[in-house]
This record gives sequence, C-alpha cells and structure tokens, in this order.
Amino acid sequence: MIGIGARLKEARISKGLTLEDLQDSTKIQQRYLLAIENEEFQVIPGAFYVRVFIKQYAESVDLNAEEILTLYQDEYETAVQEEQEKVVPATMQRSAGSKQNNTLKEAMPKIIVALFIIMIFVIVYTLLKDKAADPAMDGDSLGSNSNVVTDPQTDPVEIEKPKQPFEHASTSGETSIYKLSDSETIKLVIKTTGNSWISVTDQNGEERMPQPAGARVLQEGETIEIEANDAESLRIRVGNYENAELTVNGQRVDYPTDLVPQNIVLKKP
Repeated sequence: MIGIGARLKEARISKGLTLEDLQDSTKIQQRYLLAIENEEFQVIPGAFYVRVFIKQYAESVDLNAEEILTLYQDEYETAVQEEQEKVVPATMQRSAGSKQNNTLKEAMPKIIVALFIIMIFVIVYTLLKDKAADPAMDGDSLGSNSNVVTDPQTDPVEIEKPKQPFEHASTSGETSIYKLSDSETIKLVIKTTGNSWISVTDQNGEERMPQPAGARVLQEGETIEIEANDAESLRIRVGNYENAELTVNGQRVDYPTDLVPQNIVLKKP
C-alpha cells in the first residue's frame, strides 16, 4: 500500500509543483514539507501541527484531506506521539526557567501601579497639608471671588473620545479583516503562551517575520515585534490562536472565531 508521503509527493509532482512553490502557497517551511513526504513526522513540533500541515498539503495538491488524515491517524499517529514524548522532559527543563521569568514579568506591572498610587497619595497629602498651613487662604480672600458669575447658557465642553487603533470590519470563514485608523503606522507585537505557527505577509506576499527564519512555529514565551509602516496591509496566519496574543498599535486583537488556523488581515485606510 502506498504511504501518505509518497501519495502527497506524487500528487505534487503531477501538478508540476516544487517544494518551494508549496512553501509559498501554504507558508509551511520546506523542511516540514520534506519531512511529510519522507514520513518523518517526528520532525514536526507537535501532533497538532502534523495534522494541520498534512491537511494543508493535501488540499494544495487537490487530494481528499479527510481521507489522508484518517490514514495518518490509523497508521502513523500513535508511533509519532510515542517518538515525540521522548523529548518532552528535556523541553520541560528548558521551559522551567522561562516560566519563572514570565511570573516576574507578570508581577512587574502590578508593582509599578502600586508604586504610582503611593506616589500620588504622597503628593496629594503634601499639597493639602501646605494649603491648610497657608494664612492667605482666609475668609476675605474667598469672599473676593464670590462675585464671579457663571453663564448658565455656556455650552458644555465636549470631550472628544480617542480613536481606537483599529476596528473589526468583517469575517468570512477563517479570515477576519480589521481596518486601521492610522494610515502611517503598523506595529505588530506577537506573544506566545504555547507553541503556535505564525506567518506575517504584506500586500505583495513578502514575509515580514524576522529573517532568516521567517514564518515558523514560535515556542512558548517568545515575543516578536514587527514594524511595517511601509506596508499597506498585513496578513497574519495563526496556527493555534489560543497560544498567540496579537497586539496592533497598542491594542489587543480579539479572535472573532474558533477556527484553526485563522487569518487576521490589517488594512490601512
């Protein structure tokens, strides 16, 4: 019986596609595509991404993705999971230090806010104390201001509400579009609480993730900052949205659907 890797490779060649072509269309790195063709699934980080990558590969070469996934689950998945579990202890040791750092980072904003409140309290207390001790603040000085007349017909001052950095425009399937309010700035911050595939491309299809790695699986605790002021739009493809927090121009993006993967598209006005 022909294996999954051979079927996918044969379908790719019959369509005249190279691995580089497939990488451009799926945003999956060539080494993971080659690992699928060679049935070296343990190379791919996590069983979740093995299924996602196989599904995208099959759809790109016009094969029945559900049939291919069923074959993978029946013939390969158990062995792949056992192989990947062998490297879990080492990964846990590496992540222990990063979790402690994350705890300190989470506590820092609270500490800063507490210090800020204390500072305000001290300033207000000092001002009130000085005011109470000032002899110039007597009844005569207060009475001199009693003739001030307030015009009841004066229009109240309207406080302009600050503009939001972006607003949700539409969602269709796995793609959601957001319109930016600033036509000059696109600053994207990606923080991961677990492993998640991330790709960021502009309107020309150019990858904006830091090179040379480019689009890849971000590990737990990573933070990526991307400034794309020269771009008209950005397309952010997120593998596991539950592990990836997106912030655009200072405001967090709320995922509108539970689909995996998802596309978040940012457009300038």
